[in-house]
Amino acid sequence: MSEITPDLFKPTPKAEKTKHIYTVSEITQDIKLILENTFGEVWVEGEVSNFKIYPSGHFYFTLKDKACVLSAAMFRYANKGIKFKIEDGLKLICFGRIEVYGPRGQYQLVVEKIEPKGIGAQQLAFEQLKNRLFKEGLFDPKHKKPLPLMPFRVGMVTSRAGAAVRDILEILKKGAPCVDVAIRPVRVQGEYSSQEIADALVDFNQFKQVDVIIISRGGGSIEDLWSFNEEIVARAIYNSKIPTISAVGHQINVTLSDLVADVFVETPSAAAKLIVDKKNALLAELDSYKYELNASIQDLLYRLKHNLVALKGMLKSPLDRLLEKQQLLDEIISGLHSHFQHNLSIAKEKFQALMQRLEALSPLAVLSRGYSLSALMPEGAIIKDAAKLKPGDLIKTILAKGAFLSAVQEVIKNERKTSI
Repeated sequence: MSEITPDLFKPTPKAEKTKHIYTVSEITQDIKLILENTFGEVWVEGEVSNFKIYPSGHFYFTLKDKACVLSAAMFRYANKGIKFKIEDGLKLICFGRIEVYGPRGQYQLVVEKIEPKGIGAQQLAFEQLKNRLFKEGLFDPKHKKPLPLMPFRVGMVTSRAGAAVRDILEILKKGAPCVDVAIRPVRVQGEYSSQEIADALVDFNQFKQVDVIIISRGGGSIEDLWSFNEEIVARAIYNSKIPTISAVGHQINVTLSDLVADVFVETPSAAAKLIVDKKNALLAELDSYKYELNASIQDLLYRLKHNLVALKGMLKSPLDRLLEKQQLLDEIISGLHSHFQHNLSIAKEKFQALMQRLEALSPLAVLSRGYSLSALMPEGAIIKDAAKLKPGDLIKTILAKGAFLSAVQEVIKNERKTSI
């Protein structure tokens, strides 16, 4: 049993001051109010890392400098107008507000606007798109189609009211009036201009009635020419089955259209002069062919005339040619007759020699020299070995003249051969 001490009966001291215990949500909410009310909207500079695009279309990434990192989010409604590509390592200046994301207890920058540091967003978008199309091979010379020897039908994708169309038509009218021009009017700047330009290229390829397509507009600022830097236009030019000429702006304004097109010229006037030059080059080549053809014809006529004179001297009268052919026929007949007689004599000699050999080998010739043939009857088999006979066998003996029958009286098997 434990000992009871007097301290157990002392009165309870006065309760200490009550502590406030926060829930996680409460402390997070207070921090949220403090941060958001303190900073509000801010501009933040940093380098992008861990950039991700979620299926929702929202951007999530981290901004960092040498010492710290800051989480950032840019929702779809804010990022849909961005032209350039955000990627790790890119330095950005972001405008937005500091918020606390409660589920993770993490503060972040919710970005409303964004721009690259040190270079304009539009220029960065241009460089990124240019590099991507270059890697895909859209600028590769091996994909560029040669212009036709002479384009007699030219399609133009340009503004109907612009100076470019007037310059081209005037130059073609003076220098190449044989060329027909089909104009597909489009807007060459503004919100929907790039789509119209791309559609016009598709229309000409479906139309299939032009030999070359000129994409043109006059000069202007980089903003004015931006429609010709859009990906949709570059791909429409690349996919064109008809050769294309890009004549956009002046030499200081090189667009993606210039890089993708089969031929790039600095101005619309230069495009028209290119057509005129091809016409002049074709005419010059035709004149050269004409001169060579005339010279060849004259040379041929001279040689034919010379040959005709020579043949005329060699020609004989029809009667002389007939007599000559008759004489030739007589000679051929005589030669054939001699050849036939000669071959007949040779064949006769060969025949007589063969007959003599046959007669020498004939059994009758042997019989005529005193020999005879004996055959065992009734089979009629020639007797070559006396050992196969027996007394009483019937023998037929054939002589050179006639034959006789006899019967075997005795068989002598080992009789030596004697000469007769």
